[in-house]
Amino acid sequence: MTLDPALVGTLAPLPVLIPLLAASVTLVLGRRPRTQRFTAVLALTAALAVSIVLLYLADRDGTTAIQVGGWDSPIGITLVVDRLSAMMLVVSSIVLLAVIVYAVGQGIRDGTDQQPTSIFAPTYLVLSAGISNAFLAGDLFNLFVGFEILLAASFVLLTLGASGDRVRAGVSYVMVSMVSSLIFLVGIAFAYAATGTLNLAQLAARLDDVPTGTRTAIFAVLLVAFGIKAAVFPLSNWLPDSYPTAPAPVTAVFAGLLTKVGVYAIIRTHSLLFPGGELDNVLLVAGLLTMLVGIFGAIAQSDIKRLLSFTLVSHIGYMMFGIALSTEAGLAGAVFYVAHHILVQTTLFLVVGLIERQAGSSSLRRLGGLAAASPLLGILFLIPALNLGGIPPFSGFIGKVFLLQAGASEASSLAWILVAGGTVTSLLTLYVMARVWTKAFWRSRADAPEGDLADNAPSALIDESFDVSFHKRMDVGRMPVFMIIPTVVLVGIGVAMTVFAGPIIGISDRAANDLQDRSIYIDAVLGPGWTEMSGARK
Repeated sequence: MTLDPALVGTLAPLPVLIPLLAASVTLVLGRRPRTQRFTAVLALTAALAVSIVLLYLADRDGTTAIQVGGWDSPIGITLVVDRLSAMMLVVSSIVLLAVIVYAVGQGIRDGTDQQPTSIFAPTYLVLSAGISNAFLAGDLFNLFVGFEILLAASFVLLTLGASGDRVRAGVSYVMVSMVSSLIFLVGIAFAYAATGTLNLAQLAARLDDVPTGTRTAIFAVLLVAFGIKAAVFPLSNWLPDSYPTAPAPVTAVFAGLLTKVGVYAIIRTHSLLFPGGELDNVLLVAGLLTMLVGIFGAIAQSDIKRLLSFTLVSHIGYMMFGIALSTEAGLAGAVFYVAHHILVQTTLFLVVGLIERQAGSSSLRRLGGLAAASPLLGILFLIPALNLGGIPPFSGFIGKVFLLQAGASEASSLAWILVAGGTVTSLLTLYVMARVWTKAFWRSRADAPEGDLADNAPSALIDESFDVSFHKRMDVGRMPVFMIIPTVVLVGIGVAMTVFAGPIIGISDRAANDLQDRSIYIDAVLGPGWTEMSGARK
């Protein structure tokens, strides 16, 4: 069956519109929680189906631009579907759907009965719309709007339950995000002042005529804004203190997706607007420091949530490495690694939620014997942990080899230092994952320094590192089936990335080729042959 390429014009806005419309419906259904949750799951399932079709069409037919409302570019709002944006839509839709099912299985709340769970589904759907809008945005201001939608929704989700720790983390997160947004607005103002447009395709053409110093300054401002959102060192200090305090589903989707929206913005602007490589060495150094500082921070942690938050920061460095190489191989490796890391990191945070439900704590000082208590939980942790650590033949190993080969091919001294740093980071990640396995799963709970505080007796289950009082709950020791199913599915998809690594790498390669040839994007937005007629640099 052959699909009409014109379908892209009809389908492209739907990953944004479906969640927004469903958010309004679920808000009205606040007093009917079952119907509300069913509507949310149905909407995200539909968004996933649309995203898969868009990826198929983008990979078959290439880049397509849609002018919302019939206004011609660069005046109107432009949505662009290419292989990169469509791939990000599919991966993010998978994660968003899995996490909402997990949240339903958890009962939305993670402890107290006072949590306003009726606002979770609408806010979560708005978050989904913001993510999709950011991936599809064809102009800087629409990208800014996507980020602001994320900020508004994420603050509500981060502070769900209004405990002291969550409010403090939420305030810190919002302050950092507002600073990032202000810097982004400054970058937008500079770009418009220099070129008279915010349309990405037109910017790409006009920035060629801007003096090199001015162009580099604009790129530096945008890099700082996106670097904060992507948690690139030294702009990453906010993340380990913000994410671990949130409910397990929220932490999972934040860790898996929100930083990758920042990475996506760096990929798009670096390849399309500033391909000259003026700041590539800065990005390489930042990538190296992000890897090492993140993984050393993880080694020092005794709480699994904070440990995983630091590994999240660390592995952003691999993506920066691939982007900064400015080669097709490096970009292909970065695109593949982004997809891999979204799935694996989300899975691990969902597993931590299961650990808290099974044992009442996420502190390594209180955990032990989980492999014997729940072999299924042990398997669900072990597979993505090995994947994150880069053990062959998992996709983490494939992605790292892809990136290291790209760095070796570049053959510069700084690239070789990044290759060494990436290898060391991978080994240390494996050490960190092995440490969690040994302490939480392999040893007996009696050998844990504070194992008596994590006894199965509900009256003893009070974890100071987790703001919920587990002693008030009667569900510790039980893992609901709808928490297990999406976790199992994500583990399976992570394994499938290994089994089907060839086709996925093929899409990543074609996406990188599109990114390297700017004329593909520019001509799709401004018209066929526009690059050649205008004399713009490809």
